[in-house]
Amino acid sequence: RLLLVLSGQRPVHTLLGHVQGPVFEELARLAPRAPLRPRGVGSGAPVVAEVDRQQPRAGVIEAFARITSGGRLRALAFRLEADEEGDGDGPRWRCAALALD
Repeated sequence: RLLLVLSGQRPVHTLLGHVQGPVFEELARLAPRAPLRPRGVGSGAPVVAEVDRQQPRAGVIEAFARITSGGRLRALAFRLEADEEGDGDGPRWRCAALALD
């Protein structure tokens, strides 16, 4: 979902409920510029080339993705935190931090 918003394919409000307040504000600032939108004629949609994660403690995942976009390799890092309340099927994960190369 982050990739779709940051490439201009989806509006930022589609992440409501999936991100914490400061991250939503950052996405609202970044999304109009569509920083992951491929530039140039014939550029396809951005593609996730690699993803990895670590879990520094229970309820926290820190992850990164390498994304190819218009012939460029970009980096996206994010932190997910489990919401204690959950939805009955386990915790709900929300993006708590975001960094784009």
